[in-house]
Amino acid sequence: MIEDEYYEPLPRRREEKRVKDRDLYETVEEVFDHRTVLTLYSLIRRRVIKRMNGVVSAGKEARVYLGYGWRGERYAVKIYFTSTAMFKKGILKYIIGDPRFEGFKPRDTRSLIYAWTRKEYRNLRRMHSVGVKVPRPVTYMNNVLVMEFMGEDNRRYPLLIEALPELTREDLETIYNLVLEENEKIVCRGGLVHGDLSEYNIMVKPGIDIVIIDVGQAVPPEHPGFWDFLRRDVYNITRFFNEEAGLENVYEPEELLEVYKECLAEEKGGV
Repeated sequence: MIEDEYYEPLPRRREEKRVKDRDLYETVEEVFDHRTVLTLYSLIRRRVIKRMNGVVSAGKEARVYLGYGWRGERYAVKIYFTSTAMFKKGILKYIIGDPRFEGFKPRDTRSLIYAWTRKEYRNLRRMHSVGVKVPRPVTYMNNVLVMEFMGEDNRRYPLLIEALPELTREDLETIYNLVLEENEKIVCRGGLVHGDLSEYNIMVKPGIDIVIIDVGQAVPPEHPGFWDFLRRDVYNITRFFNEEAGLENVYEPEELLEVYKECLAEEKGGV
C-alpha cells in the first residue's frame, strides 16, 4: 500500500504579497460552499497554490481550474461538489469493498466526497509510481485535488473523443497501442483497474501521445467488482477503436482479459 503524502511547502517570506481574498472568491464563489473556499485558502497558506484562473473542465461531479504554484508551476485544481446526491449513489460501489477503505462509513455526502478525493489521489500516486501516463499528483485536502496540469497555452489537451475528427488512421493505430500499453501498466504493474476507461477519460497530446485521467474509481483486485470493471474497460476500448475509429485489427476483448489474468496470476506467484 502506498501511504498518502502531502506536498512539501516552501518557506514563507515576509516580503511576498498577500493573496487577495477577492481574487479567490471571484473564481469559485458562485459554485462552491464556504468550506471549500476555506480549503483553498489553506492550500494557499501552505504555499501549494499561489493563484487560480478559470475553469478548464466542468462536469456534474467536479470542476477543474487552472492553478499556479509559487514556483510558477501550472496545476490542475480539481474540486468536487459536496452536495451531489446522484454522484454519491454512483461512487459507493467503488469504495465499499476496496480494502484500502476497510471500515470506512460515510457520515454524510461531504465525508464520502472527501474519501473519494483521497482515493483519486492515492490511485494517481500508485499509477504514476509505476510509469503510467497520468498527471503527477501534488496533494489533496478535503474535496480539492491538486495535480499536474496537462495542456498547452492554458488549455487542457483534448479528450480522445474530441480529437477524433483530426486524427489520421495512423494516429489512431498509435493511440490504440498506447492505450493498451497504459492499461496493462495499470493492471499488471499498478495492481488496479481504471474502472471507467473510455474515449472520455483519455487525453491526446501533440506528437501523438496520451494521458489517462479521472482515476478516482480505480480499485485493486481484492475488490469484488474488479473483473466486471476490467471487462467493461476492455469492451469500451474495443468498441471505440473498432466502431467509432474504424480500426479493423483490434484485439478481441477476451484475448486482452487473458493477458491481464496471466500477469496478475504471476504477480501472486501463480502461473
